[in-house]
Amino acid sequence: MSHPHPELGPPPELPEGGLRVTPLGGLGEIGRNMTVFEYGGRLLIVDCGVLFPEEEQPGVDLILPDFTTIRDRLDDVDGIVLTHGHEDHIGGVPYLLREKPDIPLIGSKLTLALIEAKLQEHRIRPYTLEVEEGHRERIGPFECEFLAVNHSIPDALAVAVRTPAGMVVHTGDFKMDQLPLDGRLTDLRAFSRLGEEGIDLLLSDSTNAEVPGFVPPEREISSVLRQVFSTAQKRIIVASFASHVHRIQQILDAAYEHGRRVAFIGRSMVRNMGIARDLGYLNVPAGLVVDVKTLDDLPDNEIVLVCTGSQGEPMAALSRMANRDHQIRIVQGDTVILASSLIPGNENAVYRVINGLTRWGANVVHKGNAKVHVSGHASAGELLYFFNICRPRNLMPVHGEWRHLRASAELGAATGIPHDRIVIAEDGVVVDLVDGKAKITGKVQAGYVYVDGLSVGDVTESSLKDRRILGDEGIISIFVVVDSTTGKIVGGPHIQSRGSGIDDADFGAVMPKIDEALAKSAQDGIAETHQLQQLVRRTVGKWVSDTYRRRPMILPVVVEV
Repeated sequence: MSHPHPELGPPPELPEGGLRVTPLGGLGEIGRNMTVFEYGGRLLIVDCGVLFPEEEQPGVDLILPDFTTIRDRLDDVDGIVLTHGHEDHIGGVPYLLREKPDIPLIGSKLTLALIEAKLQEHRIRPYTLEVEEGHRERIGPFECEFLAVNHSIPDALAVAVRTPAGMVVHTGDFKMDQLPLDGRLTDLRAFSRLGEEGIDLLLSDSTNAEVPGFVPPEREISSVLRQVFSTAQKRIIVASFASHVHRIQQILDAAYEHGRRVAFIGRSMVRNMGIARDLGYLNVPAGLVVDVKTLDDLPDNEIVLVCTGSQGEPMAALSRMANRDHQIRIVQGDTVILASSLIPGNENAVYRVINGLTRWGANVVHKGNAKVHVSGHASAGELLYFFNICRPRNLMPVHGEWRHLRASAELGAATGIPHDRIVIAEDGVVVDLVDGKAKITGKVQAGYVYVDGLSVGDVTESSLKDRRILGDEGIISIFVVVDSTTGKIVGGPHIQSRGSGIDDADFGAVMPKIDEALAKSAQDGIAETHQLQQLVRRTVGKWVSDTYRRRPMILPVVVEV
């Protein structure tokens, strides 16, 4: 198995007749999926998603893929294929289209409807090409065939890209539910047909490669929901992803059976379910869904609320209910169902919400104590079947952290794919398919690009480091006025502190030290303000460290008069 090397330099020129694959996001992380294919000087992009920030990225709203390598080549991009409508696959599109609004978007009906609604907020009207499984479209030199795959959102597609360099298949996100609610199976017959034709390179979803066995069918959840619905005394509040149409369908069905009305809460939930209903993906019996404002007229045991916030997001409806900061007030006897996964890194936030809801008397049903969630990604058993059906000549695991990519590679090797034809890459690592063999040839820039409020890319790693220090240790500012000729102090020092845990009155002890240090530097003839500021920073920093064992940020300001 070839692994990326940190010493990799920029890739050489692509040999004629070769196909270049450059992942700009989604490898080594779960999120911001984006892959660029290059053939004959033209580019095809598959997916362009966002990653949601972790606790060590304070103030950041979203993380985008790095467009640097394609920025001056946007005229060469023939299209962006969107495999499905999840944020980690479409969320970055508005930011790419801001730079060139006429790049065509190619996707299925629901995927395009979701991205168009998102682009409306950015005031962009995209060029779109709607496709469905079985379609073949020529996009520049890329002959694209679309295949049905089953996932936790309807209408997901895999794409087979044919060029003279060979056929590459990108699965997008998929699993193999054999009894999906909409009857739309992952099309293993089509994958086996492509396998017969010869798949030169397979890019395969690795998210659940470490999980043994098979993902249970989505419809198994409905019996658990029915049981919860039949025993719930008061209101039922369900938190789910705002795109999991089939999960929400099962909730609507259970509500209908038990004579309850349903209200959607939260902008994304109301919008997405409206789109799904209008396009016929969500079947809503007449009169079942009501506006949240009409709920006051209904008894508690006839109400179901469907909201977002199943990942413990602080601003989402569920967290705010747990914190008593929402118009829906949880009372003794309410039932809350968290019908979703635990995305790695969100565990603490989710348990905090569960505890908050429980404290107000809710009965909380979640995947830890009931079968209310099944994954959207194929487990190891499914991947083994899949690799055996596709029999790719080269394998490149995608969509996963390092442990997932490695597990996926090992499953591929177990089905007989030669080790030297399995490529484990990471973001920015360039893989070239030349003469039927895939190998790593270089590396391009593919850092994190932070969206913070309205700014994109202005926040850097060093400013996040500053934010972490400020958040952990606080800040101390010192203001001193010195005479420009003598270097003597004529005003101050004034010291203020925020969040450092040191009382302003305690700074009396360091004042003489500052006076002494500045007097000594005046004798040495140092009058340059930058040097004096460094001197004050060192003096105060040493005192705080020695006295309190703390390391706040120290901001000295020295003004000459």
